[in-house]
Amino acid sequence: MALLTVSSKGWVVIPAELRRKYGLTSGAQLRAVDYGGVLSLIPVMDDPIEQAAGLLKSSKSMMQTLLNEHIQEVAHER
Repeated sequence: MALLTVSSKGWVVIPAELRRKYGLTSGAQLRAVDYGGVLSLIPVMDDPIEQAAGLLKSSKSMMQTLLNEHIQEVAHER
């Protein structure tokens, strides 16, 4: 866990390892969100749709999973 210090001007330096991990470069924008006592810094996506594509990707097909569940439900009803 990184320890950050707020300067008299309100500046905070984000450690290099976290900047690399989250792809933060000079000029990157962050959104500050207050979750009722927890302050989060969330990177603003340039193109949210493009950057989120495949985020929830799974090795299994959702359609196949739903079909298998349906087959099991029908077999259980018999």
